[in-house]
Amino acid sequence: MTDNAGGYDDPPAEVLTAAAAAFALLASPARLHLMWALSQGESDVTHLADRVGGALPAVSQHLAKLKLAGLVRSRREGRRQVYYIDDPDVLTLVRVMVGQLTARARGTAAPVRRLHGIGG
Repeated sequence: MTDNAGGYDDPPAEVLTAAAAAFALLASPARLHLMWALSQGESDVTHLADRVGGALPAVSQHLAKLKLAGLVRSRREGRRQVYYIDDPDVLTLVRVMVGQLTARARGTAAPVRRLHGIGG
């Protein structure tokens, strides 16, 4: 019998595969920058392209991939497509990871945060 350090059972292989695919999408600096921008609030593709300094077609393609993976959602407002993150755990993951690495780069300590539903 395997000893589970945190008391959690190992996830099924298909869950690990899906998680690895989501992390692979976030391994792109451009997509991670988009996720960071969206963690600050919803936005349309034009504003996102301006914010991250990307070409509109490239940003649209990145958003389409993130949407297919279920990491972002969108809704239509007139002629605009507005993108947002509606999963609080995804928001937390992006904010904690980028926040921790930013704090390290600045040589400061970032507050330790717990992910929703993880730990006791």
